[in-house]
Amino acid sequence: MGDDFTPDQTKPPFVSSEVETPLTVSRLRAKGTKFIPSISRGSTRTDGWGPWIGRTERRTDRVDAGLITRWLATLDREPLPGQAVPQGLHWCLCLPDAPTAQLGADGHPQRDQSANSFLPPVPLPRRMWASSKLEFLQPLHLGAEIERNSTLSGVTEKHGETGPLVFVTITHDMLADGVLAVREEQTVVYRDAAPAGAPTVPPPLGGARFDATAWPIHRVIMPDEALLFRYSALTFNSHRIHYDRPYATQEEGYRGLVVQGPLTATLLLDLAQRELGDNALKTFAFRGLSPAICGDALHLVMRTGAEAIDLAAYAADGRQVMAAKATA
Repeated sequence: MGDDFTPDQTKPPFVSSEVETPLTVSRLRAKGTKFIPSISRGSTRTDGWGPWIGRTERRTDRVDAGLITRWLATLDREPLPGQAVPQGLHWCLCLPDAPTAQLGADGHPQRDQSANSFLPPVPLPRRMWASSKLEFLQPLHLGAEIERNSTLSGVTEKHGETGPLVFVTITHDMLADGVLAVREEQTVVYRDAAPAGAPTVPPPLGGARFDATAWPIHRVIMPDEALLFRYSALTFNSHRIHYDRPYATQEEGYRGLVVQGPLTATLLLDLAQRELGDNALKTFAFRGLSPAICGDALHLVMRTGAEAIDLAAYAADGRQVMAAKATA
């Protein structure tokens, strides 16, 4: 799917990095592991996360008519003919189901050092979905029994201008009625808390305007609170930056409520489906570059090339929010 979307190159401006140390299963076996669940500033050691690499998680679900109806309503789309399901709905399946009492201050399920903790307890408070690479091997369909097998495949610590960062990579194999349908490599980034007095992220909209001249396919939407709420409900996502404005602005330093990364990616998939038809893509890879903010216009663009399809999302002033590539 192209080197542009490898996890080590997931370096948004607000998490730029200078040095990094990737961990792989082979390296850990060669050098041994030592559990040190902490990060020291100025260091790139991540040996403490060795026990988590290779951990697996299995979840099951079912594609039901109610989910499809609510997903299509959220995107203002008409139902597909037959039993087919549009690409992107897989993010609404096999969801985390931690009890409310086990949520952390940010709304995510708490992570700990127990054997039951799939994700490592990285001691950095802010979490974002950095990137994903997907292969669509066969369409999902109404009534399919879903099984998702996830493996924590890598941990990479980086240190940049904003402080320590930890990138956690997870591979997901999603089966529909026993047949592999979607394969995904997801990278999540953990960041330090915003320092007191730091500028908000992203900065206020500037006076420039997005120029769509190079993009023959262009759609503008205005993500609002209702859209963010509905998508969080569809994905059982209780991360407070998507619905709790005081928390998002005062605790995590954002300019407003943050549009979910997979929602922006879903809107780009929807743009491709409007042009190419449903379930036309074979691969799709995206990388978050800057947060999209609720209430700001979001420019969705696409152009087709000889070998790949380029897609992107931009803010009204030309700041790039997301870059994506696809093949059909």
